Amino acid sequence: MKYPELSSFSDLLPRLAEFDAIIDVRSPSEFAEDHIPGAINCPVLDDEERIRVGTMYKQINSFEAKKTGAVLVAKNIARHIEQHFLDKPREWKPLIYCWRGGNRSGSMAHILAKIGWPVAQLDGGYKNYRHLVNDALPGIASLIKWQVICGTTGSGKTRLLQTLALHGAQILDLEELAAHRGSVLGHLPSQKQPSQKMFESKIWQTLRNIDFTRPVFVESESKKVGNLRVPDAIIEAMRASPCIALELPVAQRVALLMEDYIHFVSEPEALNNRLDCLTSLHGKDKIQEWKELANQGKMTELVGELLKKHYDPAYLKSIKKNFPQSANAMILTQHDIAYEHFEESAKEILKRLC
Repeated sequence: MKYPELSSFSDLLPRLAEFDAIIDVRSPSEFAEDHIPGAINCPVLDDEERIRVGTMYKQINSFEAKKTGAVLVAKNIARHIEQHFLDKPREWKPLIYCWRGGNRSGSMAHILAKIGWPVAQLDGGYKNYRHLVNDALPGIASLIKWQVICGTTGSGKTRLLQTLALHGAQILDLEELAAHRGSVLGHLPSQKQPSQKMFESKIWQTLRNIDFTRPVFVESESKKVGNLRVPDAIIEAMRASPCIALELPVAQRVALLMEDYIHFVSEPEALNNRLDCLTSLHGKDKIQEWKELANQGKMTELVGELLKKHYDPAYLKSIKKNFPQSANAMILTQHDIAYEHFEESAKEILKRLC
């Protein structure tokens, strides 16, 4: 075979495991927005250099821009070889891609191939990969046997989902992939949400090798998880699927939420800032009342109030409207939030459905 090999992502997908490295040569900001799962970033032009060359294309001419770009690309490729690839054996096999045109990836692929490595270059670059993800998700979603875990806020849906995974079940944890707990207070202070494209890539990566003969468990999410939108094909398939209703006493739900939202317990000011988002629904007086509970450290009382006045009514309205099969859900009642109780529930689900 002549190297560098030039192939589309659909042709390379069955062979991805053959590659010792997937190298994204786009700029750091492009890579941060989204990239092929498992790729490393070795930019041939960083963000400032890319702007500089692009500006020269527009303001001077393409010849001058290409000369400057060639100098920068050559220096950067040399640095990457020296820092990352000098210790690689002859049989080391990288896959290289850029945005679309192939100029950036082609430069690195050509040099690595001349050294003697069996290099592959992604034809159409990242854009070709994105087309595959967008095209694949609807088909995958329609083939999956979804089992939707329902339950009011604080009932432990995420804990049950994670426990199912520990016992070998297939799950799609949208909140984990989105770095958000899915409600107005669901922002995680230690994590930034990924981009929409990265979120979709993570979903595709989770589902692409799924066993369609076995169910996939997922929470009864809304269309948006924080600032991110669940792909239409996924949410539509979920909403048409059988449900499992997890029930937990209110006192235990409050205790669970106090554990999961410990950052709000210790930082009432951050909680109060988020409560402002509910003003249009509950009015300034009620929001101020809740803020005072937070400031006084009466978090248990506040959480109970939020469940009773906001979360439970909103959940009951949403679940009835969006998950019609919830009316015939398998009921699972727990009385405690200790791990062994979630384990019992998970085992009961797997016994009955798998």
